Amino acid sequence: MSEASETRNLDRTPGSAALPWSRARDLLATQTPTEDLTFFVGTVRPGGRPHAAGVGAIWVDDALYFVSGPGTRRARNLAANPACTVSVRLRGLDLTMEGEAHRVADPATLERVAAVYREGGWPATVEDGGFNAPFMAASAGPAPWHLYRLTLHTAFGVATAEPHGATRWDFTR
Repeated sequence: MSEASETRNLDRTPGSAALPWSRARDLLATQTPTEDLTFFVGTVRPGGRPHAAGVGAIWVDDALYFVSGPGTRRARNLAANPACTVSVRLRGLDLTMEGEAHRVADPATLERVAAVYREGGWPATVEDGGFNAPFMAASAGPAPWHLYRLTLHTAFGVATAEPHGATRWDFTR
């Protein structure tokens, strides 16, 4: 998603301008995978209750990717309903993204994303349609861990540094 199809200024301060999507996109591109960021993925349980969990996510080739163990609540929820949110506090911008997350099993994409994870210090290798590494969150269960790609529908940004503002970005589905 290189560009938003619609931008809406949510800042009610007179004279304020909408934030450009490029600000959020550029921060994702420069702060992942090298900075210590925790992304929070929100999913929906089969009964409708929410579930949230922290993950390590990265921005690769204009898309957000994250990993989940196949037996985790998050993975089971996404298998039943791919709708989710992903939130993160970037340097100067709080960002919440809404969309759908789908598992990626394409070997070329897995290799490309694994290479970026390795640049950030997680020694991921591709194995059996997912990732393996010497370490992972204990709650992820055994490898291989699945890779998910977020298809953005909407994002919200609240700037915590100049220029301040709050913006909603919509993306063509």
